[in-house]
Formats: sequence, C-alpha cells, structure tokens
Amino acid sequence: MKIITLLAVFTAVILTDKVSRADSAGKVICYYDSSSFVREGLGKLVLNDLEPALSFCTHLVYGYSGLNAETNKLISLKESLDLDQGKGHYRVITNLKRKYPQLKVLLSIGGNVDLETPEKYMTMLESSGGRIAFINSAHAMLKTYDFDGLDLAWQFPPNKPKKIRGAVKSVFHKLKKIFGGGNTPVDEKADEHREEFTALVRELKNSFRHEGFLLSLTVLPNVNSTMFYDIPAIINYLDFVNLAAFDFQTPDRNPKEADYPAPIYELNERNPNSNINAQVQLWLSNRCPASKINVGIPTFGRVWKMTEDSGITGVPPIPETENEVAPGPQTGISGLYSWPETCAKLLNPNNAHLKGEDAPFRKVGDPTKRFGTYAYRVPDESGEHGLWVGYEDPDTAGNKAAYVRAKGLGGIAIFDLSYDDFRGTCSGDKFPILRAAKYRL
Repeated sequence: MKIITLLAVFTAVILTDKVSRADSAGKVICYYDSSSFVREGLGKLVLNDLEPALSFCTHLVYGYSGLNAETNKLISLKESLDLDQGKGHYRVITNLKRKYPQLKVLLSIGGNVDLETPEKYMTMLESSGGRIAFINSAHAMLKTYDFDGLDLAWQFPPNKPKKIRGAVKSVFHKLKKIFGGGNTPVDEKADEHREEFTALVRELKNSFRHEGFLLSLTVLPNVNSTMFYDIPAIINYLDFVNLAAFDFQTPDRNPKEADYPAPIYELNERNPNSNINAQVQLWLSNRCPASKINVGIPTFGRVWKMTEDSGITGVPPIPETENEVAPGPQTGISGLYSWPETCAKLLNPNNAHLKGEDAPFRKVGDPTKRFGTYAYRVPDESGEHGLWVGYEDPDTAGNKAAYVRAKGLGGIAIFDLSYDDFRGTCSGDKFPILRAAKYRL
C-alpha cells in the first residue's frame, strides 16, 4: 500500500513538473499590425489569411492604437477601419475568440507607429491627470470592444546608433568625452519618466483588476530598459513582457555598415548589449520571473546596398554600405524584406541563370545557431545591384524558440504575422516561421 502511495505521489510530482514547464514556455504572442490590411497586392493580409495562424497563437496583439496629444486618451489610429459600426476591425478581431476559444486578444498602443508628435508619450506621463484620462479611456475601449487586455508598446526615445568613425575622429571623440563634451542624452528627464511610467503601470493594473484585463509590456527595439523601466517595481503589475530584441542594426540607423540584425548571443567586437541573451539577462537580473519573459522573433530581414568597397565575402560586418535599397514588391518598405520577399531572392531553379537586379542571392547559414542567417549578392561589373540582407527564416526562428525553452522563459512573440509567408509561396506551408518556432517550444 505504501509503495502504491509513493508511486502516486511520484507520478503527481512528475506530471506537475511537466505542466509547469509547459506553462513556462508555452506562450505564443502573435502581433498583427492592421496597416497590413490596407496594403495593396500580395502583402495585403486580410482576416481570412490571418485565421490559419490563430490555432498556433495563445495571444493576438492587435496594433496599433495611439495617444491623443490634447486629451491624453487612447484612440484608434484608423477609425474608419477599427471602429466602423458593425464591421470595424476591433469588433471583428475580438469576435475571433468564439472560433478560437484559447485565444486572448490584446490591444497595443504605440509600437513606433504613432509618429505624430511622439514626445506626447513622455508629456502624458508627467501629469497625474493625463494618466487618469488615459487609464479611463483604455478601460472603456477594452470593455466596449471585448479585448482581453492592453499591451504597452510605449514609445520611449530609442538609443542613438553607433557612429562609424575613422581613426582621427575616434581619438577626437574620446577626448571630447573626457572633457565633458559627450553626446547629449536621449532623454534629459529619463529618471522622472521612469518613475512616472511605474505609476502608470501600477494605476493601470489596479484599474484593470475588477474586469480581469491583462496588462503586458512590449520593449521596443533599441529602447534602454535600464533607463526607462524600474523592472523590480513594475514586474508584479505586468502579466508578461515581450522583448523586441531585434533591429540592433538597421539601414536607417546604420547606413554605412551592415551587420546581423538580431543575434542570440554577443558577437566579437560588437556592442555587448546588442543581442537577445543580453536583453533577457538584464530582465532576469532585475528580478523578473523567467516565466514572464517572451522573446521577440521578427519575420523579416534588414537589407543594405553593397558598394564596390564593401568586399566580396559577404561576412559581416559589411563596410561601406548604403541605405538605398528599393522597397520589396509585397511590403513596399525600403530596407525591409519580409520572409517571402527574401525567400524569392534565394537561389532556386527559376532564378539560377538570371543576371543583374534579378540575380539570386547566396545564402550563408548559421551552424553555430547563435547569430542568424544572411544572404548577399555582390555588385556586378558596373558596381550596381549588390545587396546584403540579414534575416529570419524558419530555421533561425526555431533556434530562438529552442533558446527560450532551454532558458525556461515564458514563450515567444512573433513580430509580425503579416511579414511571415502567410500565402505559403515559399515552401507551401502558411506561416512557416510561426510554425517552426511553435513546434520548437
């Protein structure tokens, strides 16, 4: 009898451990930026195209709402799309929960999309009355349209990009810093804004408790978490945190040098903070539970123009690049290729013999599973058509999900569904990056 009892207890412990481990690495946060709905052509993601992804997602984050600078209220940035009576996206999106009952739908604010007077995000924090107006409007919006919670993709000022300097300029810059002439800070009132954001998070969560609304935080790319987030003070008020740990290098920020946009680990002679592991460790070291951290996985790549002086090896960092790349045919965004746009440029039977701007890219994989994949095409005899792209594909997304599982983190966050191959044009599978990451969890 004692043996049976011990076996029962042992079995219960094993099952409990399996359940807790599954919960700790089970969240799949899927971002859906509604701007993809108004695109033209193959990049347009309509709701019928969205649905195949939802069985893989635990949470759908719908973006992006904004902030009214005069009233400090939460507002839709596309009222005709989101709020149209009876068929607005807010209502249609939350109604998807009837078909996918496991799904939680959150409304996100900011996201580096609400770019009209972005300083309003700092100004609102400075007033208790402004915070109250925002909280009341957010509560009303969530309840009216049946959202499950609010995601704060707060538009704090990003870090300044590292400048590429020659030897003489580097020496002059170091002397300038020694004598007090360094760079101006990204936010002279950062300490105040950190305290005020803590107050906003606390007041929001207290307002949400009665309705049971979720509250999450999206740390946008290149935002200094140490500067703007009092992590120990806010973490108990947040249900989870999504680290958008990518875009460390972009053509806009770093036009003269191309490099891995989203490495998992630190690269030699690079900024030690410009990688996923450093961002995760920062939050863990500030008493954030591992189960609340979700690692962001982009579904796109960043692309630079290679020049005659960029070299021919393709090995990053690539010097002497330019930010003059024509927009991709589906997304229409300069310096960004969605996964299907990148996939179409890799060597395949249809492009193997093409030349010039149609010539295929050479892919270089990542056997170390630490840094990412890139592809390139060196300039031709005329010095044109050279491109370099560091990108995410199903394999690298799987590697990042494996990292999440190994570290016992909360899950993954896919940025964003509209840049994944939602039509299945590359391999035949729809949403292959989402699928690969989900399966590796």
